[in-house]
Amino acid sequence: MTRDDKPTPGKTGQLKESLADLWPTPRPQASIPLLKALHILTREGALNADSRRKLKQTLHFTQILRPSLEALLAASDEPVIADLGAGKSYLGFILYDLVLNPAGRGRVVGVETREELIEKSRALAAESGFARMEFIASPIDRAALRGGRVDMVTALHACDTATDDAIRFALRHEAKTIALVPCCQAEMAQLLKGRAGPLRELWRHPIQRREFGAHVTNVIRGLFLEAHGYKVRVTELTGLEHSLKNELILAERHQQRDARAKGELERLVDQLGVRPALLDALD
Repeated sequence: MTRDDKPTPGKTGQLKESLADLWPTPRPQASIPLLKALHILTREGALNADSRRKLKQTLHFTQILRPSLEALLAASDEPVIADLGAGKSYLGFILYDLVLNPAGRGRVVGVETREELIEKSRALAAESGFARMEFIASPIDRAALRGGRVDMVTALHACDTATDDAIRFALRHEAKTIALVPCCQAEMAQLLKGRAGPLRELWRHPIQRREFGAHVTNVIRGLFLEAHGYKVRVTELTGLEHSLKNELILAERHQQRDARAKGELERLVDQLGVRPALLDALD
């Protein structure tokens, strides 16, 4: 089977596709214990449809981040990656296994509010020998890392304004790279509800208000990051068959401020007539 072939489900819902078809290393078997512990592989070492989608998303995200990670490794003896709203820390573990562990340098810090997930992640990191992984039980908006510095911030499917908390965290810690895949955005739709103005037809119907609100939220986030000196690229994370929450905002710090982007942002907000809470941090 080639990588472009569609796998065929078996009777048990497992896929006739091995880890070797997906895993981007010469020795995928070395990662099998980790992937079983993350429940990406079954006890028998197989992939089912759900775990295959999850794995493909995370691997694709890792490959997108790899050039930035390699640049950070070249520039710093011990780059720090903060994975915010980490959940079960799929992304953090795979970033460490595929990039930081072979490099022998770099640290991953997972931030998650649920203490039980933090304890499980700590146990798995110790079991895997991933000594440069640590986990903090905290909301994103109150999390502070020792040293006050982070080189890369990731937030995969952080819901609603948690993505904005991730942006504020990145600014507080002077992150060089920010990678966001937003999810479940509701703040802007609520602000626009019943709002009059020259553009009101864009959000008059609830279903369109939700879609428009999500879109304009990410436009504002991109301009906000540009105003703070980041070069922003917005693209899809992976195919829509794997996830409907698919918009990737990737930002690299190039300068301290961009007055043009700030002006564009202020004009957009004036036209909309509403101001999301993220913009309280604009100045």
